[in-house]
Amino acid sequence: MSRPELVGRIARAADLTPDQARAALDAMLDGITEGLAEGRTVRLTGFGAFVPADRPEREGRHPATGERLIHPATRTVRFRPGEGLKSALNG
Repeated sequence: MSRPELVGRIARAADLTPDQARAALDAMLDGITEGLAEGRTVRLTGFGAFVPADRPEREGRHPATGERLIHPATRTVRFRPGEGLKSALNG
């Protein structure tokens, strides 16, 4: 599903204009992003949790030359689905 499709669904479900739905979606995504940037887990009960995670530095190889490379440590996010989402997908 694309962002415009999601905005349309939000607008219909909440009886909002598309602009209001877009603003609501943007505010939600900004809140999730800010929480993760602060290192906090963002839990949406019944849906799931977005969890910040650290990836350590690791060794790799250049596929063409075989040269040894070091991939730097990075921060990423993991998603853990909640029971409500699991149930919706499986049943």
